[in-house]
Amino acid sequence: MPTMKFSLRFWFLSTAFLLVFIMSLLFTYSHHSIAYLDPNGLNSIHRVKLVPGYAGMQRLSKEGLFVRSCTCHRCMVDVSDSEWFDTRYDSNISPVWTQENMDLPLDVQRWWMMLQPQFKSHNLNEVLGKLFQIVPGENPYSSQNSQPCRRCAVVGNSGNLQGSGYGREINGHDFIMRMNQAPTVGFEADVGSRTTHHFMYPESAKNLPANVSFVLVPFKALDLLWMASALSTGQIRFTYAPVKPFLRVDKDKVQIYNPAFFKYIHDRWTEHHGRYPSTGMLVLFFALHVCDEVNVFGFGADSRGNWHHYWENNRYAGEFRKTGVHDADFEAHILDILEKTNKIDVYRGN
Repeated sequence: MPTMKFSLRFWFLSTAFLLVFIMSLLFTYSHHSIAYLDPNGLNSIHRVKLVPGYAGMQRLSKEGLFVRSCTCHRCMVDVSDSEWFDTRYDSNISPVWTQENMDLPLDVQRWWMMLQPQFKSHNLNEVLGKLFQIVPGENPYSSQNSQPCRRCAVVGNSGNLQGSGYGREINGHDFIMRMNQAPTVGFEADVGSRTTHHFMYPESAKNLPANVSFVLVPFKALDLLWMASALSTGQIRFTYAPVKPFLRVDKDKVQIYNPAFFKYIHDRWTEHHGRYPSTGMLVLFFALHVCDEVNVFGFGADSRGNWHHYWENNRYAGEFRKTGVHDADFEAHILDILEKTNKIDVYRGN
């Protein structure tokens, strides 16, 4: 009898230890295979960490849906430890104006129409309807990207690019975004030769190769009318300044910057410093909303404190500051914070 009791006790203890061991293995496996909530933000479902950060791992979006994480060295989808960034960033606002978001909120429409007031009023839906018969009225960034890492270069026009030798680095990105004049021929070593997106308004517009997206930054309804005209009849030749009557661009790649996104930057990021954000800020936040990794080139003054364009010989031109429309110092401050919070890398140049 004592031997039998000992055997039963030994069997019971062995079974218990085995069950504990199996449960421990299951817990460890599940702990390293699923997303777990940040203990500092249990009430906020978008604060999610992934352990480990393998390519193809999933994360929870703000809406609670699983989306594929990126594989870049630095990803916009990563958990942010910056309250400053988290309280400002809104992934639900589309940077592109499309048939789905044609109707602007009244406050956005009023603000946008006062940027460059016109004597003649226009029905925005009619104007956009005609334009979207010529160019796509869809958001090319809405479908889930099959590319695991979309690296983007936002290339400004600062003179600090002169002699920088950044050309090869810039060319290595998936999206290369430029703005306004931004010549590349003759400056390839410093600014690169490739462009995928070129942001312009009518008064700064130029022809583009077929593989480049023309992103119109509209300041008024007339800009939309000009876009339709420049791709068809050529009737509009003047806005507040002479404009190109015809434009040679790939119609299928034309995109329209969303005024609601414009105002979102003005309200949340530049915080009403200046009349409205500079084109550089508009392009930077466009990239922050469609890219996985964002690297910034050609922003700010050069190492001597001069503000000029990289194609200008006069280092004291300072066109950006002469306008008085934008707050260059505050925008530089935003750039610094974004870099310190690890959302962008800034290449300072010379």
